[in-house]
Amino acid sequence: MIDVSNEIERAARLIESADALVIAAGAGMGVDSGLPDFRGNEGFWKAYPALAKANIEFYSIACPDEFHRNPRRAWGFYGHRLNLYRNTVPHEGFDILKRWAEPMLHGCSVFASNVDGQFQKAGFDARDVREYHGSIHHLQCLKPCSRDTWSADDFDPVIEVEACELLSELPLCPKCGGLARPNVLMFGDRDWSDKRAVAQDYRQEAWLREISNPVVIELGAGTAIPSVRHFSQRMIHEFDARLIRINPRELSVPRDLDVGLPMSALAGLQAIESVLA
Repeated sequence: MIDVSNEIERAARLIESADALVIAAGAGMGVDSGLPDFRGNEGFWKAYPALAKANIEFYSIACPDEFHRNPRRAWGFYGHRLNLYRNTVPHEGFDILKRWAEPMLHGCSVFASNVDGQFQKAGFDARDVREYHGSIHHLQCLKPCSRDTWSADDFDPVIEVEACELLSELPLCPKCGGLARPNVLMFGDRDWSDKRAVAQDYRQEAWLREISNPVVIELGAGTAIPSVRHFSQRMIHEFDARLIRINPRELSVPRDLDVGLPMSALAGLQAIESVLA
């Protein structure tokens, strides 16, 4: 049986002693902001009933092939998500993390599997954020004719939600005039442009070489898509980082030195903050 109060206290002490805050964020980080959880078809189809009616699974729509088969439906899905993320207000946990990082010698760096851009929207410096799977707020050529990406700020998708269909003009590549797609790493994706991600990777790696006593706070990252988990493990093995894992279901940690809290991201951050205050 976990003594949650003691684990919260231990987490607070790890944060107080660190010279750098490494934030490793999975899909669970956005749930407390009201973003949908796509684990399993039930949650996905609840958010997109038109796809449920057509028996289209998440893995099928979140795939570059769908942009070739049915571009208006593919952009119906991704355009709806783009609008959703633009309109979402990041929860209080983002501000808590910024407060913790501010007095640390090296500040913070973010490793996120999410494509929603919520860290930047919450006020994190874009130079401190690594978006491992890309960003829905940037576009690329579907072909692709080049590795270039560009901002989606000028794209204002109008969606027929009931049909999951884009009604406005399809976005086009400014170089070749072909169809544009989100700069998001999809399932079975051979044409994703990693140009932005590689630049973010270089910046984060340079930052990691400067720190000496990091603490990793992992938020809402499970084992189904283990990108964030792998990053946390790397931090432990290569940088001797201490790990605080906040996850309501998958909270086991690799060492006694680390902390696992059975909470949502926001609840866990608030609990630690109450001890630090």
